Amino acid sequence: MQQIEQTPVPAPCDAELIQTACRRAHEGTLSVDGCTPVAVGMVHLFESEAFMVVPDDAPVHELAERALDGVSAMLELADCAPISLRERVRSLIWLSGTVHSVPAPLERDLAVEIAGDHPDARLLDIGHGYCLLRLHLDNAVIATSQGAGSVNADTLAAASPDPFWEYEGQWISHLEADHQDLVYRLASKFPEHLQRGRVRPLGLDHFGITFRVETPSSDSDVRLPFDRPVSKVTELSAALHEL
Repeated sequence: MQQIEQTPVPAPCDAELIQTACRRAHEGTLSVDGCTPVAVGMVHLFESEAFMVVPDDAPVHELAERALDGVSAMLELADCAPISLRERVRSLIWLSGTVHSVPAPLERDLAVEIAGDHPDARLLDIGHGYCLLRLHLDNAVIATSQGAGSVNADTLAAASPDPFWEYEGQWISHLEADHQDLVYRLASKFPEHLQRGRVRPLGLDHFGITFRVETPSSDSDVRLPFDRPVSKVTELSAALHEL
């Protein structure tokens, strides 16, 4: 896949991309030696820890309860575009570290605390067939169409998710369904050779908006940067109009 950028401009760093992807992830896979990989529900990053929802009867849960020092593990998840594309995966992320159980008396209170920052209906299942596991992070790796990068736990802990992570999916879907006229106008800014394919909105963050151009033979991503980073919905609306 070809990645096209107009000019070198500020964009989310790898740590921010990972933070954002974890907030949006609907599922992941936790792998531990000696256990069948288990499907994970929501993933919440806090400092150098990743909390996740898993079934009570997952073998990794029992293993983590027995291991005082934790068990080496890797969590894999994907950040997918919110609309139907030929290739929906925007990035793949691997979080590695040691997995630990969360004491049962603390699970409900911790779930409530997480929900205040990262609302997710699956947290309501804690104590009803599901539990929390904690992955103490050593490092993270992210792979996108631009390449791969490694982020240590301290750098990841210092990063924040994109301020629009919770609404990006709705906005991209709305742009695709109801504002093709705006998409076409923005596409007029693309390099001429990329104005002949099907243009689809791919992603939105506080630095700019990215589109996917689909042709019969290839996919290309084009990023249109805002004049300056935005942090509020009113600023985002103004930045899109300025584009």
